[in-house]
Amino acid sequence: MSEIQGLFETMAGRFNSDAAAGLEAVFQYKLDEGDAYYVAISGGECALDKGLHDNPSVVLMMDSETFKEVLEGETNGMQAFMAGRIRAEGDVMLATRLEALFPAG
Repeated sequence: MSEIQGLFETMAGRFNSDAAAGLEAVFQYKLDEGDAYYVAISGGECALDKGLHDNPSVVLMMDSETFKEVLEGETNGMQAFMAGRIRAEGDVMLATRLEALFPAG
């Protein structure tokens, strides 16, 4: 398993189903290096998959170091976005829910 895949599996393992009540969304991640992954949230459940989703709600682009820092709680995702370290397309407001959906370790 690649380090990147391990990071995504760690993130999915922290899924907070209470924060996902009533949410139907697909978060597409495109890291500058490595494979693309997406997390589909539906019915209070989270499904992680590798590749590109046909119709993501929001696409988040960053390097793997930024993803790792946000996941580990070293960097605030919103601050990283404001600093230009994370780029987003689509329903950018959905990205503001990520911290509640996947609490940092």
